[in-house]
Amino acid sequence: MDLIEFADLTPPQSATLQCHQSPVPPHIQAQLLAAHPLRYAGPERRAPSAREQRRTAELMDALDYGMLLLNDEARVVHINQAARRDLNARHPLLMHEGELRTRHAHDAPALHDAIAEATQRGLRHLLLLGDSLTQATVAVVPMPTAGANAARAVLLVLGKRQLCEELTVDWYARSKGLTPAETAVIRGLCADLSPQQIADIQGVGLATIRSQIGSIRLKTGLGGIKALVREIAVLPPLVGALGVQVASALAANQDAGFKI
Repeated sequence: MDLIEFADLTPPQSATLQCHQSPVPPHIQAQLLAAHPLRYAGPERRAPSAREQRRTAELMDALDYGMLLLNDEARVVHINQAARRDLNARHPLLMHEGELRTRHAHDAPALHDAIAEATQRGLRHLLLLGDSLTQATVAVVPMPTAGANAARAVLLVLGKRQLCEELTVDWYARSKGLTPAETAVIRGLCADLSPQQIADIQGVGLATIRSQIGSIRLKTGLGGIKALVREIAVLPPLVGALGVQVASALAANQDAGFKI
């Protein structure tokens, strides 16, 4: 992969000519330059350091949202670990030789137009891709540029796989002092299962599940099941420590830069 190109900081032509062609004494030239400092006048060609690239990758990998950074040609600059996991055989998006493509032909125009409008006009889009069995939402977000002539990058954020991520539920349960059985009940509630369905899966009576729900409400201080699910659904989607370590190691070994 190539490197991001920013803008050159070069002195304006008029100021350079004035310094070379005018017989003004040096101390007068210094006073003139102090009163009229050189201004930005051209595209910069400074690439980000490897450390900055690695930090950006680490930030993307710390969240349990699938994210892909694309250049204006729809080529993938970086894909985080959550996106690698989500782009499985059923997802309507796929990667082919570093290029993002749609699995279904009818999705291609919408994705192409969204990326084009993001790079050219700075517009955001929310796409619904796939068919009735494999529908997925994708947010197309234009990234800020570092200059008027710089190409715009595009961030694609994949929709959540489920209402409450399992790891987030586990962290929440531990923070509230819930038992493993109560945690299993919360997982079922977040999966939109009824207390009876949870009881059938756990192999216990409905009265046991209702008792555990009462204990959960007491420990969390929430009034009902809807409030509990809503509180967990809005928690930050963080990945586990092992996933962050693996992603950090991959980023550290990646010797290619960003191309935007």
